[in-house]
Amino acid sequence: MYRIQAEKLESFGRAPYFLLTALKQFPRKMWLFEPAPNRWSIHKIILHLADSEANAYICCRRYIAEQGSLDLRFDSACWAETLGYCHQSTREALEIIRRLRKTTYGLLIVMQRGTKANTSEQPARGELNLNDWLEHHHRHIVRHIVQMRLNYDLWRRAQPPMNPASAARRLNVVTPTALPAARV
Repeated sequence: MYRIQAEKLESFGRAPYFLLTALKQFPRKMWLFEPAPNRWSIHKIILHLADSEANAYICCRRYIAEQGSLDLRFDSACWAETLGYCHQSTREALEIIRRLRKTTYGLLIVMQRGTKANTSEQPARGELNLNDWLEHHHRHIVRHIVQMRLNYDLWRRAQPPMNPASAARRLNVVTPTALPAARV
């Protein structure tokens, strides 16, 4: 039987909701802002998360079905550069994240009820089990939300300060000077 910590599994399942909630904090006009040449915009982060989720979907199933074949690695920088992230839809990417995470979460719930534990030999990390895999993936979206918040803070600092609106504009009051001259 797979022994997965319930709290970790629930966090894994809720991560797309956390992402959608966090994205509401950031104006769409800044989603393409890149704080530095080697730093991703929110737009690119969303596309990266979709690719990562697709990879996780396959890896989790391979791990369970093939008894020991788990490979977490893909060159995310290369994917971001060559797959034209800036030309892809964030709406579609968010839907991919939501659906694949929901499906993988459902599979993990079922697997927790039966089936023997499995480990995989990873050269870079040693023995890896489903909890190790889940540990990485339950935090992945959250780490990128933190990165998005840093991008937002940098974007706000880079914006010129706006002139405060006059009292009349703030209250949406029509002043006599704003009215056209009356014909007599």
